[in-house]
Amino acid sequence: MTPALIAHVGAGSLGIVSGAVALCAAKGGRLHRVFGTVFFLAMLTVSSFAIYLALFVPPIFAGAAPPNASVSVAILTFYLVATAWMTVRRKQGAIGLFEKGAFGVVGGAGLALLIFGVAASRLPTARPGSYVPYFVFAAFAAFAAALDLKLLLRGGISGASRLARHLWRMCFALFFAAAFFFLGQPQVMPKFLHGSPILFVPALAPLAFMVFWLVRVRLTNWVPSSQKTKLLNPR
Repeated sequence: MTPALIAHVGAGSLGIVSGAVALCAAKGGRLHRVFGTVFFLAMLTVSSFAIYLALFVPPIFAGAAPPNASVSVAILTFYLVATAWMTVRRKQGAIGLFEKGAFGVVGGAGLALLIFGVAASRLPTARPGSYVPYFVFAAFAAFAAALDLKLLLRGGISGASRLARHLWRMCFALFFAAAFFFLGQPQVMPKFLHGSPILFVPALAPLAFMVFWLVRVRLTNWVPSSQKTKLLNPR
């Protein structure tokens, strides 16, 4: 493997492990903040190397995702992690140039994915599996862009909504990493796991945790009042 690929795999592995720990740790506590920071840095690294590898390094196995798909998903992952991090770093009820730029980035990524999907669907050999994922990711990008637009129009976010924005974006970034590793890299798995439904468990676990935490944040008062300020302002 090339040094760039080694760095990509290493950062991805670190991101999955640190993200899992951050999800399970008490929110707002030291363990959560430390491993959340590690996850943030690891995912920015893995996304950056994913873009480089897609553009400049030929795939090492047949059936790999085309470069335009890999680059678009990597940009989405970078966007999710960066905006999730900024959500809790920014003061409540405030926005800046970062949020405006992020809206442009995710909107552009969604438009690119839509164009790629239309182009892939018109190929003579096109099958649903080759172009539907483009539209799925394009729809996801459009959803994120719509929420960003709402944030910009409101001039900021606070309270439970702010925490929920941080949670779902981090969880989806972890889901992308876990799904691409456990389901998208069968060649690195032991033979007895090839095609096994067991691999769906770690791949989908981030989404299950996301639902759990979002329910707690939005529908219950699980955060003690003495800890709420610390949780929403972890600096």
